[in-house]
Amino acid sequence: MGYLTIWKILEEMITDLRKRGAHIPSNVFNDLKCARTLINVLRADPSKLETNQKIEECLNNVEAYLISEGQRFGDEYVNDWLRKLEEASRRMDEDESVSRFVPGLPRGQLWVRIKPSDEMPLNMLKALAEELNLTSEEQSDGCLLVCGEERFVKEFVKKMATRYGLKVVK
Repeated sequence: MGYLTIWKILEEMITDLRKRGAHIPSNVFNDLKCARTLINVLRADPSKLETNQKIEECLNNVEAYLISEGQRFGDEYVNDWLRKLEEASRRMDEDESVSRFVPGLPRGQLWVRIKPSDEMPLNMLKALAEELNLTSEEQSDGCLLVCGEERFVKEFVKKMATRYGLKVVK
């Protein structure tokens, strides 16, 4: 589920309700802040299942309050927001699918993520990384994480780009 997308929609709804003169209690803001913090925690360590449950609990609390408060402005108003929330729950937010935080990398090392292609398959990318004394790790989304000293990573990117014209995902 796209937690970050849902969070953003709930934040927009709070803003809209406040513009319309609605009072939003502090516990709703606290739940929204808590959800955002937990989303970041989930990004750093996706293995903790209880984090998902806590995020959903916080977001559901906020949504329940906002929908009930939105009833003051009519069914059409509420239905528009519910439609946006439903769409968000169906798609995965791209920012959530891959964390930019990579646990376990030593400080001071540079890293890049590369999406293998037909021109440069995974085994060739790994061989090039090994040739330059870089470490590489295949990630769950199919990308290859390559890391090491800055000068070697830059050399890796140069060689890869000049030889194969690949798209580098950073």
